[in-house]
Amino acid sequence: MELKNKVAMVARNGRELQRYNKGRRQVVGCIPYRIKSNKGKNFEDTLEVLVISAQRKGKGMLFPKGGWDSDETIKEAALRETIEEAGVFGTVEVILGQWLFKSKGNDTYYEGYMFPLLVKGQLDLWPEKDIRQRVWVSVPKAKEVCQQPWMKEALDLLVKRLESSATEINEESI
Repeated sequence: MELKNKVAMVARNGRELQRYNKGRRQVVGCIPYRIKSNKGKNFEDTLEVLVISAQRKGKGMLFPKGGWDSDETIKEAALRETIEEAGVFGTVEVILGQWLFKSKGNDTYYEGYMFPLLVKGQLDLWPEKDIRQRVWVSVPKAKEVCQQPWMKEALDLLVKRLESSATEINEESI
């Protein structure tokens, strides 16, 4: 059975299963990425990341993220949110980190966890297709359009991690 037949076409909603820590809602997300080529002046030229439009008020771009429910692991939640909001799936890799951030809409603080997601496929239909746009962009463009400072920090960590891995692979092949 193909993945597209397993994806629920309605995004989860409601807060009954949401995880909280010290009153802060826990959210998880992914930075979907792909390596477009091995040619470029620097590593960032070979990397593309997927950003999505913000749902509320329609301003700005960000990486897919949402609530971590009590009936799923942190990686399952990160993948679910990425499929629901961006319509891509792949390999959820080792966590990039944890951030505390303040909501743009109110005085609430959140705990955010971000993971890299090496994209293996893109769906034509996904739960939030009608309310979000998705765009593959360069790392510098993502830093320019992403409205969340903590997500930009996560992107910097991803680039450093991938750059380090690429350097190790190149040194081993010498």
